[in-house]
Amino acid sequence: MKTIERRLKFIYGTEEKAFEAKQKIEKRLEKYALAETKVRELTQADTMLITYGDSIINGDVPALEVLSDFLDTYVKDAVGNVHLLPMYPYTSDDGFSVVDYKEINPVLGNWEKIEMLAEKYGLMFDAVINHISKSSDWFQKYLRCEQPYTDYFITCAPEADYSKVTRPRALPLLTEFDSAEGPKFVWTTFSEDQIDLNFNSPDVLAEILDILIMYGRMGAKFIRLDAIGFMWKELGTTCMHLPQTHELIKLMKDVLRMYSPETKIITETNVPHKDNISYFGDGKDEADLVYQFPLPPLIMYSLLKGDASILRQWMAGLELPGGHVTFFNFLSSHDGIGVRPTEGILDDTQREFLVEATLKHGGRVSYKDNGDGTKSPYELNINYQDALAGPEDSDEIRIGRFLAAETILLSMQGVPGIYIHSLLGSRNDYYGMTVSDIPRRINREQLDYDFLKEQLDGDTNRGRIFKEMLRRLNIRKQEKAFAPQAVQKVLDMDDRVLAIRRIHEKSGECIEALINVSGETVQIERDGLYGINLLNGNIVKNKIQLTPFEAAWIKNRG
Repeated sequence: MKTIERRLKFIYGTEEKAFEAKQKIEKRLEKYALAETKVRELTQADTMLITYGDSIINGDVPALEVLSDFLDTYVKDAVGNVHLLPMYPYTSDDGFSVVDYKEINPVLGNWEKIEMLAEKYGLMFDAVINHISKSSDWFQKYLRCEQPYTDYFITCAPEADYSKVTRPRALPLLTEFDSAEGPKFVWTTFSEDQIDLNFNSPDVLAEILDILIMYGRMGAKFIRLDAIGFMWKELGTTCMHLPQTHELIKLMKDVLRMYSPETKIITETNVPHKDNISYFGDGKDEADLVYQFPLPPLIMYSLLKGDASILRQWMAGLELPGGHVTFFNFLSSHDGIGVRPTEGILDDTQREFLVEATLKHGGRVSYKDNGDGTKSPYELNINYQDALAGPEDSDEIRIGRFLAAETILLSMQGVPGIYIHSLLGSRNDYYGMTVSDIPRRINREQLDYDFLKEQLDGDTNRGRIFKEMLRRLNIRKQEKAFAPQAVQKVLDMDDRVLAIRRIHEKSGECIEALINVSGETVQIERDGLYGINLLNGNIVKNKIQLTPFEAAWIKNRG
C-alpha cells in the first residue's frame, strides 16, 4: 500500500486529500480478497478479434449467443481473444455513452453470457471512464445536487479561459444543464451526452477502481482504457497527457495487480506516436499494451503508393521499454483511421494524399478544432478494404492490397487486433452512415447471421478473404517467432517490399516476413535467405519472386 499512498499524494497534492482517498478506496474494495494468481505471459496465440457484441444479429436471439455460435462454428481457436466493444446500456455514440458500467445491455444478453464466452476466449472489456451518459444515475443525482455526486463531475465557470484545452471534436467543451441549484455548466469533451468524470474526486476514483476489479473478476483478461489521455483536467494546460493522468493509470495497474493480476491494461490514445508510447511508463508500472495508432495510416499510404520506405523507416525506430510490455497493432476498428498519429512521420502533403484517397474511395473525413479558428483532419472514416482501393480498381487489386496489409499486421512485434469487418471482408456501409448521419458507421455494419453464413460458405469475395485470414491466423499461432517477446528487425531490401525478421531468442526460431506492397513483381536475392515459405509450402534458396501484393513467411530450417 505504500506505493498506492505515494501515488495518491502525487495525484491529489496534499497528505490530507490522499489520506481521504486511501480510506474511501479501502472501504470500497474491502469486499474483494487479494488474488494469488500470477501474471500471464502473452504468446503468439494471443491474437484479438475486435467486435461489437451485436455486429452479427439473428432476429431476437441475444446477440452474445449469436456471436458465440459464430465463433464456435467458424473461427474456433484461430484467435485467442475477443475485444467486446462497450457492452453496457448506453444512450449514444454506439456504446461509448455508458448509462451503467455494471450492467449488460439486454439486447446483447447478460453477465452469464459474458462468463460463458470467457471460458473459451480471453476477453477485453472497455472501460469508458473518461465520461458517462447524461442519463446515468450518477449524473442525474448530480443534477439533483445529491451527495457525494455533486463532486462526480466538473462544474465550470463559462467565463474562464479554456483556449489551451485540446479539442478532439469541433463541438462545445462546456454544456449547460438545469440543476436543483439552477443552471450549471459541465465539462463535456466529446458531446453533450458524454459528461466527463471528475477524477479530482476520491469518490469517483474509488468507484472506478471497484469497476475495474469487477471486470477482472468477471473474465476480463484485458481492460481497454478508452480516451484515457483526457482524464485529468487543469485549467491553463492542454488537459491532455497530464502527469496526474499517468499516475492514475499506474495506480489502476497497482490495484489490479493486487486483486486481478491476470488482467492487462491497454491504453487508447489516438495521438502522435511520442505521446502515445509515453503510456508504457518505465515498462513495468503503467500500460501493458499501447495501441499502435500510426500503423493504419502508414500501411494505407504504403500500399497506395507502392512504396514501403516510410513505413520501414518508422518501424526501424520502434522500441519497447522492456520485455513486460508490447504494442497492440491494428489496422481497422469501430473508429476511423487516425490522422494525427502521423505527425512527425508524414508531412502535410502526404496526409492530404490520404484525405483525397479516402474521399475518392467513398469515405468521409472528420476534423478537429485547433482552437485558433482553424480545423485539421482528425480521422478518415472508411472501411479498410475500401481505403486501399478505388472504385476503378479490380477485386484482385483490392483484395491483394488488403491481404498484404493484414499480413504486415500479423508479422509485426506485438499483439495483432483484427476488426470483425476486416475478418469478414466487409465493405463500406453507405446505408448505415447515410441514415444515421454518423461517419463512423461506414464501418460498423450489423450483419444478418443467415446472410453472412451464405456469404462465408459460398464462392464470394467475403468468403475468400475470410478463409485466407483464418488460414494465416492458424499458421501464425503455431510459430514462436511471432510471439510478442520475439525480437523484431526491419530489413532494407527493396522499397517495394517490407521485410521483417522475427527471432524467438529462447527457441532460436526465425521467420523473415516479406510483403510486396506494390503492383509490380519483385525478385529478392540475398545470401542466407533460406527456408520454407509457410504461406505456400515452397522452399526458398537465396532468392524469391513476389508477385504484386504477395507475402511470404520464410521459416529458417536451420
